[in-house]
Amino acid sequence: MARYTDPVCKLCRREGEKLFLKGERCYSPKCAIERRNYPPGQHGRASQWRRSRESDFGKQLRAKQKARRVYGILEKQFRRYYKQALKARGLTGLAILQTLESRLDNVVYRMGYASSRSQARQMVSHGHFMVNGHRAKTPSMQIKPGDQIQIREGSKKKTYFKELPDLAGERNAPEWIERDVKALTGTISRLPERAEIDANIDEQLIVEYYSR
Repeated sequence: MARYTDPVCKLCRREGEKLFLKGERCYSPKCAIERRNYPPGQHGRASQWRRSRESDFGKQLRAKQKARRVYGILEKQFRRYYKQALKARGLTGLAILQTLESRLDNVVYRMGYASSRSQARQMVSHGHFMVNGHRAKTPSMQIKPGDQIQIREGSKKKTYFKELPDLAGERNAPEWIERDVKALTGTISRLPERAEIDANIDEQLIVEYYSR
């Protein structure tokens, strides 16, 4: 299973904003954006003072890269999501975002059962979650409205999951997800609307990038 393994704080610095890739650390003074708010690399500090006009292609590329980095997806898989969105009804850009939000690792994160998408991805890969009564170990698994997600019984004995009800209770879940924090279960009631997807992404630029 391919994944990004380099320091993720570099990704936030490259985009010039917090992508919240490291959970609670992103809200602390240790966040890389708080300490070094300039692009990575030996010329990063100098480049922030340069005045350069970004081309249309550059804007489209940045929007696509940001979406990939927020959801932790590599290029090949992201392009496949775009092709699927072209076949869907409605707006292609919204279809891409709904597909990303419907990934199992993202749903676990949205339910508040993980502090970041990378942590959610790891827990899913280790088989701690069940979907409709079956053990799921594929982070990219698409969750449909009505699917029920729950913690595997054997995993509830672990310290993290014993403390999870209190942790998850402090985190808000979106309206399109119904959850029972005490039972550590959750259900997607519907696909999210655009206003409910808080990722700072311009999906139209993504569509323009791939439709060149």
